Amino acid sequence: MRIMKRTCLGLTILLLVAAAAAAAALGAARGGAVAEGAAGPPAGVAQAVATPSGEIAHYGEGYRFDSNGWIYLHIEGQPYERGFQHGRLLAPELAETMRTLNYITMNDTGQTWQYFIKAATRLWTKKIQGEYLQEIKGIAAGATSAGTPLTWQDVLALNGEMELTGYWYPGILSGAYSDGVDKTHCSAFIATGSYTKDGKVVMAHNDWDHFVTGQFANVIIDVQPASGHRLIMQSFPGCIASMTDYFATDAGLMGTETTIGNYSGYDPKKMPEFYRMRKATQYADTLDEWVKYMRADNNGGYANSWLLANADSGEIMRFEQGLKYQSLERTSDGFYVGFNGATDPKIRNLECGGDSNFYDIRTATGARRVRLTQLMNQYRGQIDAEVAKTILADHYDVYLEKADNPCSRTVDGHYELDPFQYWQARRPYSPQGSVDGKVMDSAMAKKLSFVARWGNASGMPFDASAFFLAHPQWNYLDGYVKDRPTQPWTEFKADAVQ
Repeated sequence: MRIMKRTCLGLTILLLVAAAAAAAALGAARGGAVAEGAAGPPAGVAQAVATPSGEIAHYGEGYRFDSNGWIYLHIEGQPYERGFQHGRLLAPELAETMRTLNYITMNDTGQTWQYFIKAATRLWTKKIQGEYLQEIKGIAAGATSAGTPLTWQDVLALNGEMELTGYWYPGILSGAYSDGVDKTHCSAFIATGSYTKDGKVVMAHNDWDHFVTGQFANVIIDVQPASGHRLIMQSFPGCIASMTDYFATDAGLMGTETTIGNYSGYDPKKMPEFYRMRKATQYADTLDEWVKYMRADNNGGYANSWLLANADSGEIMRFEQGLKYQSLERTSDGFYVGFNGATDPKIRNLECGGDSNFYDIRTATGARRVRLTQLMNQYRGQIDAEVAKTILADHYDVYLEKADNPCSRTVDGHYELDPFQYWQARRPYSPQGSVDGKVMDSAMAKKLSFVARWGNASGMPFDASAFFLAHPQWNYLDGYVKDRPTQPWTEFKADAVQ
């Protein structure tokens, strides 16, 4: 079957453009930071209709289009069939992903990427049988048919890259399956009841990552499987699960997470997170079922503080999952924030070595724990999608008490701007931090839609050439890290193309 391309002029993607005055827009671009005690919500934004940039590519029942830095991918059908659509339509991005992993893995770990492919095959082939192995095989076959030769073992390792390099491999080096590596990724919150404008759920997240890998997290996948629930999620090329973990399903479930930092714990005999997350998201009818799927055969890899909600009832949940300890909180009137620290004292003290960052506002974890809580209380009763965008773009530095100081301590994180004179365990001006912003409320979740901004939530551009000129210590990444120009907020919705 050939890929068919056509331009769909009738496509309606909602592109969000600022309606505030020029001075306010400039302030928002610098982060939209609001001083404590400021009255009223931020200025709203208008909506406009836009079409995709370029053509829409089809293969079978699947299709993709590009818009404002994002790739929207729709796949459907049986496991191998939808996997083939995925691989065929994202073959160029898969080629670039593999080129990057083959280059950076030796520098970062001392091992070739082939070493981790062999490890993934050995660890997981017997565990991941049936539906998801077929989908993985379909991705490899689809990419190969489009000129990007991949084996299913390549794709399996790609799905487990975070666990392999960040959890399994450090344990191998230390002689045990743990090393307490700090993993500061992402800012998030979920709110409901008296904290939101309409009393329903609002959920927001920005993905923090090393730019060289995080730049591939610009894929929004709409999966319509032959069995289970339809779902929409942010993801990477070739991945069957979200990995950044931002999703909604037609069961009315919505969720996100932030990684638990300073965490140690891994059991190689059990099931990887990407398998458990995808199965939970596709098959769970309720929040409790989702948690049950995640708990089953948990290997402790990619340990997260999950923020979950039922879009219909308005109930929200925080589920923190380590290897030995797990905790669950739920409410219909309140909020939970994500900042890369475990709130559960057993996980924090017994699986994270006490996590000194939790209370230290010189660090990304401690500072955002304080700032996100301040913002939840500041905007209580006003939180909606527009306020959520402002919160994600916040550049207030609680340690230095500066209203506009984008750095590692701000909700919209910018390691690339931070000299780290106050947190010397970190390398100055590291090319990492926030690469996006996503917002969803209950109404959006029921339509399998969310609004997203590629680059970062504040709209600050990243110029790779200028960065490497200013910080030549990172020049080994030159040619691999891409520019991220300012992009607008855009709403993506399932069935945008008929």
